[in-house]
Amino acid sequence: MVNRIFDHRQNPQAASDAPRWHVFPDFSVGLERGFPSSIAKRLAARGHIVRRDQHEATFGGAQLIYRLDDGYCAASDHRKDGLAVGF
Repeated sequence: MVNRIFDHRQNPQAASDAPRWHVFPDFSVGLERGFPSSIAKRLAARGHIVRRDQHEATFGGAQLIYRLDDGYCAASDHRKDGLAVGF
């Protein structure tokens, strides 16, 4: 998410909503639903063992608050219960 926010200038909600990957203990790479099959094929071509994982819990969850010059931008991950709230 940090890469998406700072390198690709996505807002926290877009960064949180984007598909994620996970490296398992056996070093296989799990891809969350939403990754194009072309990404899986390119990873496999580079020698990675790629697997699709349908369990959202594998990929964690986040609640984010990003400080802006004129306020805050908050986000809540759809993978977990939660909401973005401030006062």
